[in-house]
Amino acid sequence: MKINWFPGHMKKALDNMRIELTKVDAIIYVLDSRAPMSCINPELNKISGNKPILYVFNKIDLADEDKISKICGKFKSASTDYVKLNSTMSGAGKVITNKIKILTKDKIEKYKAKGINISVRAMVVGVPNSGKSTLVNNLCKKAKAITGNKPGVTKGQQWFNIGDCVEICDTPGTLYPNLQDQEVAKSLAFIGSIKDDIVEIHALATDLISRIEKLYPTLIEERYKGAKKLEEIAKIRGFVLSGGEVDLDRTAKAILNDFRSGKIGKMTIEEL
Repeated sequence: MKINWFPGHMKKALDNMRIELTKVDAIIYVLDSRAPMSCINPELNKISGNKPILYVFNKIDLADEDKISKICGKFKSASTDYVKLNSTMSGAGKVITNKIKILTKDKIEKYKAKGINISVRAMVVGVPNSGKSTLVNNLCKKAKAITGNKPGVTKGQQWFNIGDCVEICDTPGTLYPNLQDQEVAKSLAFIGSIKDDIVEIHALATDLISRIEKLYPTLIEERYKGAKKLEEIAKIRGFVLSGGEVDLDRTAKAILNDFRSGKIGKMTIEEL
């Protein structure tokens, strides 16, 4: 199974982001904590320049927090910082406002010395379905950005004033123009950053089972009562068609949904 997905709207989004980045003071880079390294988009890195970056390890409630804690320190420097959070929790975004103001303190202090209280501007970027718009709504304290549990919901850039002299820009999720590393591509497909309808769903679910068994050997058997293969899990779940044939499509989708909702367990499906 070869996975590659870079629709035209993503190229347009990247082109627009290059323009808008000249107007921002910092970047809020949203990573899905279940596959954070796969969420690092080289194209975004190229256009970010020397802007301060706040890395947001989002969906930490679904991930292996011990694993994330071992790597997140690498994302802290003089011009970068990180937070771990669940953007669906009320008030979780407050720490982001504080961190952005710290990262842009030189500009704030420069204007303050002139008696001017300026607003700093930050762009929210990330791969599709990483929780960017949910985070934006958290920061706005109300539903302003369109959200959805699938890639491609945000179609264009949206600017919001979140108070405390900070403005943010929500952007469409973008992937790499060429997903050469297929293990990275699979990770992105597992977490829902790539549309299910463009991949071979049976193969994706089978690969997910293999990945989980490698990193968390007991979780699949615990969830599916000892079953480890697609056909076995179909029978355990009662996904059987008339005539006794198992419904592999329904089974594959159920396994992916179980993983994405955390029903199999909290995990980070990369070797970090």
